[in-house]
Amino acid sequence: MRAFLISLLSFVSLLSHAQTVMPLYPGLPPGGIATPDEEITDKENTRLRTSVPTLTAFIPPKEKATGTAVLICPGGAYYGVVLQKEGLNYAEYFVKQGIAAFVLKYRLPSDNIMLDKSSGPLQDAQEAIKLIRAHVKEWNIDSSRVGIMGFSAGGHLASTVGTHFDRPVLAANAGLNLRPDFMILVYPVISMEKNLSHPGSRKRLLGEHPDELTVKYYSNDRQVTPQTPPTILFHTGDDKVVDVDNSLLFYQALRHQHVPAEMHIYPEGDHGFVLKLPAEGWMQIVMKWLGRTGMLNPGNPLLQGGTGLLY
Repeated sequence: MRAFLISLLSFVSLLSHAQTVMPLYPGLPPGGIATPDEEITDKENTRLRTSVPTLTAFIPPKEKATGTAVLICPGGAYYGVVLQKEGLNYAEYFVKQGIAAFVLKYRLPSDNIMLDKSSGPLQDAQEAIKLIRAHVKEWNIDSSRVGIMGFSAGGHLASTVGTHFDRPVLAANAGLNLRPDFMILVYPVISMEKNLSHPGSRKRLLGEHPDELTVKYYSNDRQVTPQTPPTILFHTGDDKVVDVDNSLLFYQALRHQHVPAEMHIYPEGDHGFVLKLPAEGWMQIVMKWLGRTGMLNPGNPLLQGGTGLLY
């Protein structure tokens, strides 16, 4: 524990100088199974699996900070974490706009390293929200402007955080504010229904034959309430990996519960379409939406000019 506290203090002191990586837990995560540390990457270092979850933090200088923060959950079909392309790259964009960004390297569902593989990723994401809110003063963050962003299976994780915030995985987090203040979901997996979900994500998270109650619990379109955070969604109609109906169902659920929501559906581009576009284009839409929802300071120059249209 002492070593963890020293590491955390060093992390806080270094944040203003560079991106910094910190562990989520002081040792073995609660509910974890003790195994040798495992970290596996592919040849291009785009997919990663780990037994040691971390946050990589990008904190803007105090004079540039907007007070807004975003936790980024990269995708990877619950098989890997696309840390660079769906995480670090966008964190660099956010921090240039004065937004603190935190990239979550979460544990993937595995019976080898956790007692309940279906709740392991959610536990890590909730712990990350908790950690960010515990340090809002040091990091010049407004505690009411802490949002979450997720791509693909990371979009499922992000939307789970946004719909299960009142059901903490860890009893120690009961009573804490684990609710994101906004959600940015990019070609997200939303449903765990067999004929709609991404098959690999469903199987890895819930197993081969999940029962109906478990499927419903992790089908986030069925978990929306009036307290679900405002959400913006991006998807393409020709997505062959994650059917666009995932986003459409979530948008409908939000609308029916009177949750502020915005959706951008493009006719083509397939899965991962934003990775082929410069962030300065489509991310302008995100920035303007953050402004309209009150997540950026009024009069911020980022809210002025440009349409942000993709096509």
